[in-house]
Amino acid sequence: MKLTFWGTRGSLPSPGRDTVRYGGNTPCVEVRLANNNLIIFDAGTGLRGLGDAITAAGGSLKAYLAISHPHWDHIQGFPFFKPAFIPGNELTIIGAQTRNITLRQMIASQMDQIYFPVQLNELKAKIRFLPVREETVPVFEGLLSTMFVYHPTYALGFRLTVGNRSIVYITDNEPFDRESAKLLKNVDKNIVDLYLQQKGDPNQRVFDFARGADILIHDATFTPEEYVNHVGWGHSDYLFALKVASEAQVKKLVLFHHDQSRSDGAIDEILRTCRHEIKLRGHRFDCVAAAEGMELGW
Repeated sequence: MKLTFWGTRGSLPSPGRDTVRYGGNTPCVEVRLANNNLIIFDAGTGLRGLGDAITAAGGSLKAYLAISHPHWDHIQGFPFFKPAFIPGNELTIIGAQTRNITLRQMIASQMDQIYFPVQLNELKAKIRFLPVREETVPVFEGLLSTMFVYHPTYALGFRLTVGNRSIVYITDNEPFDRESAKLLKNVDKNIVDLYLQQKGDPNQRVFDFARGADILIHDATFTPEEYVNHVGWGHSDYLFALKVASEAQVKKLVLFHHDQSRSDGAIDEILRTCRHEIKLRGHRFDCVAAAEGMELGW
């Protein structure tokens, strides 16, 4: 089984000479299971490259696409996903929805004729929508579990388990603080209540969800210094990503959702700092920074 990163950047595509190594596309991760079964995490601009590769390889497609949430950087690649235009292909889109907007509407809205020349109902592939809350659903030979993370809109973290192996994908998540949560109003009250009901550290929900994962892909958008001025934006600094990995006792941490203005050199420095912290604190997990084209065995 194998993971391939097609998009690792957050908020906005950022191509250019300073982002060549880690990439400028927004979130998309390919997961290949046995028999080449395909699960995709998020539909950022990286999805276009994945779709091109799938089409070039030929054959039909039957896949699951797990959408963490409908912010632009996580869905803007979908209208350019070539397999969705081909008859006979099948795609099941999994994600959360609100009381007022369905999962289908979230995906369709960016393809409204005002913004895009092809509407969702004109795509030739068979597309099914599976709205979820906090639950576990079967996907091929595995199980996909979901939890609400602390981020504006109904944002999900995913845990994919196949046999005794698991990966956790938490791309947009902010440390939950009881005091600041009382002041901020940009996260749905039902999700805030889930964290407030947790005894002790409310982030224990996240630690438990990621417990013992072989691979944890986690938001590391900010440095600790930057985070001070971005409380409430729905993202983590790299020290919190290290804390999640440590508390959950994962085997490998992948720093993800790099800030759109972060250069390759700056990400190198963050990775060096993280590895130094891991050694200093005696943690036993490995740490890498997500880069387009990077493959991980699982």
